[in-house]
Amino acid sequence: MNLNQISRLLFIVILISSCSGPDDDQHGASRVGLPDQESWEVTITLTKTGLKQAVIQAGHLEKYNDRQYTLLDDSVYIDFYDENEAHTSLLSALKAEIDEKSNYMTAIGNVVVVSDSGVTLYTDTLDWNSELELIYTDNPVMITTEQNDTLYGTGFESDAGLDHWKVIKPTGVTDRGQDE
Repeated sequence: MNLNQISRLLFIVILISSCSGPDDDQHGASRVGLPDQESWEVTITLTKTGLKQAVIQAGHLEKYNDRQYTLLDDSVYIDFYDENEAHTSLLSALKAEIDEKSNYMTAIGNVVVVSDSGVTLYTDTLDWNSELELIYTDNPVMITTEQNDTLYGTGFESDAGLDHWKVIKPTGVTDRGQDE
């Protein structure tokens, strides 16, 4: 082969390899498993009957339309509000998952809820049912009260403001008498 033939052959190979049909992946990677939408430094306001229920902030959001699922990661903060739109508590977590079919959210990793009244909840995973305005977990919890008592247990239910809460399986020791 002479130089002219080699040049033509190289040109044909380049031309063929650069052609692709409408179904071919242009970048060699499939979209399967990738989010349909992605945002950074997001703020989401959730309302119920026109009243502010929660404001969610996260460093990163991934939305998957087919699964009706949203992942919030990179510093998740949720401010909760009561029926008068007064602030009641702040939740922080490493990430949160939202099931859009049921409107349930699960906060995951170093979950801390601090109420404006002084109650603080610590757990690793916490669910929020926005329709019932209920937070709950089946995992171990630690709670500090307004009186600086520390309570432990497994399982927890409360309103988002931590005004009416209960530990499902409490554990611990107290020095208080029964009449206190």
